[in-house]
Amino acid sequence: MYLCSEFQLYLVNYLEYEQIYNQCFFDMRKELNIEPYNFYSGIEQLNDKKQNIYVLRNDNMLLGSVACYGNEIDDLIVNKAYQNNGLGRKILLWAIKNIRNNSDEPIVLHVAKWNEKALFQIFGRSSIETLSSKISFSIS
Repeated sequence: MYLCSEFQLYLVNYLEYEQIYNQCFFDMRKELNIEPYNFYSGIEQLNDKKQNIYVLRNDNMLLGSVACYGNEIDDLIVNKAYQNNGLGRKILLWAIKNIRNNSDEPIVLHVAKWNEKALFQIFGRSSIETLSSKISFSIS
């Protein structure tokens, strides 16, 4: 278990975020032949998004992040060096709570079909069925 600082709005070194984001999605984008395989290549790509990106840090290390756009959760990532330690679950639960604090609208979680196995790792199959009553999963 990692002791983590609170989530914060995107205030990190852009190059660190770009590197971790691209590492997290590279395999999926390559397998699905979605080019460019490394999606982010400049800070200007985040100008319209950065006010909605929350990061989880431990000391000087970016552990993961999530984007919350109104009632939608997207781009949940966990630094590959820290995957399979419960951080994905922690980030997703934080995002749900953050949205719930601001809205009663149904929550939409965007998940790529290629990566839906991560949901089962985070919550388990039976928990997903329970969670589905509270969150709409947009799997594409």
